[in-house]
Amino acid sequence: MSFLLRLTSSLSGRKVGTDRFGTIYYESRAKQPVYNRTRRWAIFVKGKDPTVVPPEWHAWLHHTVPEPLSETKRYPWQQEHRPNLTGTAHAYRPAGHDYVGGKRPVTGGDYEAWTPGA
Repeated sequence: MSFLLRLTSSLSGRKVGTDRFGTIYYESRAKQPVYNRTRRWAIFVKGKDPTVVPPEWHAWLHHTVPEPLSETKRYPWQQEHRPNLTGTAHAYRPAGHDYVGGKRPVTGGDYEAWTPGA
């Protein structure tokens, strides 16, 4: 994060907290006249990827909840938050994808290529 962004955030906003991934969250000191609510934003540690924001902080950023939700209260069925992995080596690829071997089970409605004159 740049020095200017950090300076502007500390002057015009107040630090609300930091998530377990290191992203810092701010809220403006004054309400915005159009929406009559404060502006909320995040400063990311690594790059500018908004998919690293966990659901607890996402709800707060979008004014769904007034205060950030607890990150420590976890249920057994909850999975750890993962950013969007599309375009990386860890992206989901179903069975039959070319990168996974390109073989899938044959089905009854498989495509048959058109051949001229047939």
